[in-house]
Amino acid sequence: MSPAPPRLRNIGPKSAAWLRQVGLRTLEDLAAAGPVEAYMRVRRAGFRPGLNLLYAIEGAINDTHWQEVSEARRAELVAAAEAAIAQLPPPRGRPVAAPVTTTRMDEPDDPLPAFGDHDDVPAADADD
Repeated sequence: MSPAPPRLRNIGPKSAAWLRQVGLRTLEDLAAAGPVEAYMRVRRAGFRPGLNLLYAIEGAINDTHWQEVSEARRAELVAAAEAAIAQLPPPRGRPVAAPVTTTRMDEPDDPLPAFGDHDDVPAADADD
């Protein structure tokens, strides 16, 4: 039985499994790929990581807690990730989402009674 890979700072079991599945098994692998590329590999593999994974990878590479990644660095990482995500092709089998529109029906042809407006239900007696 092979020894377990070393535990990386900030990387929990689920994130570690995702990273292993995209070929990133060590701190050296993460550092070589960089936080944005590592994050994008996970996304391209079909997983749905949150931005915390991006910050966790940055923290792991720099040996800091993910919450200590500065706001300026987070903004850089998010901008780079968003630019990379924009380059991804749309998911197969699903069209690119169109703008959402809302249709309002102010005067329906066959109005239904509002909730609680039921003529056929007797009102409760106040004396009961």
